[in-house]
Parts: sequence; C-alpha cells; structure tokens
Amino acid sequence: MSRRLRLGTALVGALVVVAIFAPALAPYDPIAQLDLMDGRNLPPSGAHPLGTDLYSRDLLSRVLHGARVSLTIATIAVVLSITLGTVVGLTAGLTGGWVDAALMRAVDAGLAIPRIFLLLAVLALWEGISVLALVLVLGLTGWFGTSRLVRAEVQSVRGRDFIAAACAAGVGPLRLVLRHVLPNTAAPIIVSATLGVGYVILVEAGLSYLGMGVPPPLPSWGNIIRDGHPFLVLAPWISAAGGGAVVLTVMAFTVLGDGLQEWLDPRRA
Repeated sequence: MSRRLRLGTALVGALVVVAIFAPALAPYDPIAQLDLMDGRNLPPSGAHPLGTDLYSRDLLSRVLHGARVSLTIATIAVVLSITLGTVVGLTAGLTGGWVDAALMRAVDAGLAIPRIFLLLAVLALWEGISVLALVLVLGLTGWFGTSRLVRAEVQSVRGRDFIAAACAAGVGPLRLVLRHVLPNTAAPIIVSATLGVGYVILVEAGLSYLGMGVPPPLPSWGNIIRDGHPFLVLAPWISAAGGGAVVLTVMAFTVLGDGLQEWLDPRRA
C-alpha cells in the first residue's frame, strides 16, 4: 500500500468518524440561535472555536453536522450514479449492436450538456427541493461518464480467453457477468466512485451556496459559505469554516482516489 493510499484512507476515515459522531462531538445544537443580541458574528474563541454566524449559531457545530449531511448526500448520489452507469455500461458492452449504439448515443447526449447547467435548470424549476430529491437529481445526472468507462472495460474483457472458456463451459449470462466480467472491471469503477464523492460534495456546496441545495436551517457547508458571504470583510471566519471543510474533504477523496488508482493498476510492479 502506497503512502498516498494510506494518507487518503486515514483522511477519509477521519471524515467518516466525524460525520458519524457529529452529535457527540458538536458542542451545541447546529441550528440553535444561542444569543441573537450579543452572540452574532463572534470571532473564534474558547467557547466557539470557529466563531458564530449571523444568527449566533456555533460554526463548529454546524461544520461537524454539515459533514454528516454532505457526506451522506454525496455517498448516496454516487452509489446511485455508479450503479446506473455500471448497468448501462455492462448492457452496452455485452450486447453490442443497435442496443449499444442507442445507449451510447443517449450517453453522448447527456455528456454534451454540462452537468452544472443541467442541475441548475432542473433545480430552478423545482422550488423548495427536499434533501431526498436533491440526492436523486445529483445521482441521475452523474452516470454518463461511468457508463462509457464501464463499456470500454467490458469490451476489453469480453475478448479475453477466460471469457471464451467460461462461455464454452456453459456458464450462464448472469453468472458470467457477476463472476467473470464485473470483477475484472471493478478497479476503474471503484476509482471513479471515490473521485465522484469529492466532486458531488463540491457541486452540492455550490448549489447550496446558490440557494438551490440543502434547505436551511439544515447545516450544509454550502449554506455556511452563503451565510458568511455578506460578512467576508467583517467576519471572514464564517465562510472560511465552510470553505475549509469543502477543500479538505475534496482533497482527501482526491488523494484516496489517486492512491486507489495506483494500487489497482494492473501494470503496477
């Protein structure tokens, strides 16, 4: 295991622990307005290590609970998109012919539209979106690249000798996919999923900043950045708390993805 993979695993593991135990680690209720008279926009201190926001809410508590919200949304959305992309890629790669052509033209159409524009168009028409709906939108707009990647891997594996031997031995289609094709295409899928989590967290933060993501007062890193935007000069710690969490998380998943790619590379010595 490389140093990069160990570092990425440790960082992502720490984030997962923080997300799971956020209620125990947070010193305050993340949506509690502690003191609207004298507790607004307080700088970092012993009582509030990251300061407070405009509504006197403790930023450390909101960042910790925001980790749970952001990681949950990103993980479920990526699982949905990876599953859908894998199914489409397997179907196209194994079937071939007009089915392959039709599916890939649909994928090309999806890839031709920038994802962020598609998300903005959908969410702009969906007023008061719920967290579940946000997860579905993120998941259903992120599978196009995965399907093309899986299709290419399946086409590469399909012509190998062990697949021909399995077919000659009378292995059924379902068992052939589950026992022979899918395990040999798992490496790029795992790497794509890992990198996808970081990307979805970044997209969700951007949508929440624009008011199209996680509905307030639910803590989200994008919401925290948005709350601090009017006070970038007077209280920069507000946006810095949410922005720092996003940057560290995306970096952690990027390092993990790079480490997994290196570790799972079949050309690795």
